[in-house]
Amino acid sequence: MKQNKYDDLGFFEKYSQMPRSVGGLDAAGEWSTFRALIPDLRDKRVLDLGCGFGWHCRYAREHQARSVVGVDLSENMLERARTMTDDPHIEYRRLAIEDIDFGAGEFDVVISSLALHYVQDFDNICRKIYHCLAAGGSFVLSVEHPIFTALAAQDWYYGQQGEKLHWPVDDYHKEGPRQARFLEDDVIKYHRTVTSYINTLIESGFQITKLSELQPTQEMLDQNPAWQEEVRRPMFLLIAVVKNPSESVSN
Repeated sequence: MKQNKYDDLGFFEKYSQMPRSVGGLDAAGEWSTFRALIPDLRDKRVLDLGCGFGWHCRYAREHQARSVVGVDLSENMLERARTMTDDPHIEYRRLAIEDIDFGAGEFDVVISSLALHYVQDFDNICRKIYHCLAAGGSFVLSVEHPIFTALAAQDWYYGQQGEKLHWPVDDYHKEGPRQARFLEDDVIKYHRTVTSYINTLIESGFQITKLSELQPTQEMLDQNPAWQEEVRRPMFLLIAVVKNPSESVSN
């Protein structure tokens, strides 16, 4: 299933009003952790899967990436990205993540932020990314944490006074689609365990270099008390991997 909720005008308008849509990367709570996983981008060829408004694409060029390709299925997203971008070295392509078919070794860095939990076949995507990365290339991704996606409700268990008692987890090992609510609409997310994420990457040939479940720092808690919820349960899973430096680009 290839979802394209963002070309629904009402849904897109609500998404456009979210803090991260207005304020960009600095308004995305996970950004500082995600940024720390991204390698030096100087003179690198970068691919952004699920590029949205193009924030990461522009960041890559600001950090001297040689070229950037941003892929997204939503024409609304890409239209906004093009409006916000004035750089001939950034190319936006309308394409489902599932349909990427780039050449061997075409990129040095692939990034994907909060998009791959909407993709059913993670195994196939990992193989395609491995193929299009140059030897020694990096893949950095973030997804909603499996603790967060296990139950479709994605909500706390509340007490009689409306207090948040705990975050329920059930059917954790039952992988597959979950019909969740996002911006007052139904969306399909694909739940998979931490084990599946890690083993799929390893079996695709990648070497794991860093894993983060985004534990809030005291500074984050001081700046925004809402981060206290992320101390109680993780919302994000961030992973950095590399392709074997000795791997032939023909593989």
